[in-house]
Amino acid sequence: MLDNYFDYKKHKTDFKTEVIAGVTTFLTMAYIMFLNPVILADGGFDFGGVFTATALAAAIACFIAAFYAKTWPVGLAPGMGINAFIAYGVCLGMKYTPAEALGAVLVAGVVFLIISLTPLRAWLINSIPKSLKLGIGAGIGLFLAIIGFQLMGLTSDDPVVLVKLGDLSNPLTLLGAAAFISMIVMEKMKIKGNIIIGIVAFSIIAWLGGWANFNGVVSSPPPMTHLMTFDLGAALSASMVTVIFTLFFIDFFDTAGTLTSVANVAGKVGSDGKIKDIDKAMLSDSVSTVAGAMMGTSTVTTYVESAAGVKAGGRTGMTSLVIGLLFLLCLFFSPLATSLPKEIDAAALIYISTLFLRNITDIEWDDAAEAGPAVLAMIAMPFTYSISNGIALAFVSYAAIRIFTGKFGSTSPAIWVIAILSLISFYVS
Repeated sequence: MLDNYFDYKKHKTDFKTEVIAGVTTFLTMAYIMFLNPVILADGGFDFGGVFTATALAAAIACFIAAFYAKTWPVGLAPGMGINAFIAYGVCLGMKYTPAEALGAVLVAGVVFLIISLTPLRAWLINSIPKSLKLGIGAGIGLFLAIIGFQLMGLTSDDPVVLVKLGDLSNPLTLLGAAAFISMIVMEKMKIKGNIIIGIVAFSIIAWLGGWANFNGVVSSPPPMTHLMTFDLGAALSASMVTVIFTLFFIDFFDTAGTLTSVANVAGKVGSDGKIKDIDKAMLSDSVSTVAGAMMGTSTVTTYVESAAGVKAGGRTGMTSLVIGLLFLLCLFFSPLATSLPKEIDAAALIYISTLFLRNITDIEWDDAAEAGPAVLAMIAMPFTYSISNGIALAFVSYAAIRIFTGKFGSTSPAIWVIAILSLISFYVS
């Protein structure tokens, strides 16, 4: 039955290959099961509730992709970067409650869903300059890095210089640093699942050394504390506009970029340059975000780690189905999640930040008008501790540069709309 539905022969694959591909992709993205609850808990969310919501949201999202976008061998789960924006920017920074933040995630998902069904999707993808997309992606990476440094204890606050070197005599900080190095070494050795292996291996050392508590491995899933608790009242207020736009922007363009990368590896780019069935993949992503918000977690998105499964031979939604089933199994490992020291979890954040930064080589560095706003996005996000500020400043500066260099007429209307909304956001937030 699966053979007929996914049409293995047409896609030059088979059941065994698809299963191996699914396991491969899962191992590269399983870290989200541990990191997402840790990050959102810092913003006031219930750790156990987020753990269960993460597993279920990821599983449902993968099932949607498997059976609707069935030619896409991708994994979906709550996205890194967006969860940090929710926790540290929206909840801690702007003082919104988890329910109000989930309301914003839901609205942003609905906006994404509507745009995915209209010609606006292609127009938006083609309207935003590549340099801004790359700069914003790198900025999110640096934002994750500074959070990772703080969680690991590599940095601490200082009233004079703002940030200084942390306490390097702390055994957990040293283990976190060693975990980061191990992840790099394992990647160099092409070991699949390097992030999750690094986290678990050095957590075991922490448990054996008596520096962290081991709470067990298996139990029944924690209750879904945030199920259907979203608050739309605040989400529809003027002060939330910048938050919703940021959530939409990150999810929309991250998904588009990820699908493009996966399509190149999977051979889904046609001779005309168009990507086959990208509309179904983006629609699956947007529906998954709405479902994730209802279950009580941050924005669900398509993972670029899906390329690992594609390289392992995955070519159909059967790969996504396997990933979803493995996320369901994670429901029973909440004690293990609570046993992992945050300093070692932080190693994964810092490692992931390096992945976000890799594409800055593609910025047009010889063109200051393109590179300048991209760099501004990069440095504004960690220094203002806000992804939305980085995006806003990048678009405002880009628009201003276009005006003063005589490029007003050749600039996409999308730039002016986003720049104006960004200026307004500074005054209503």
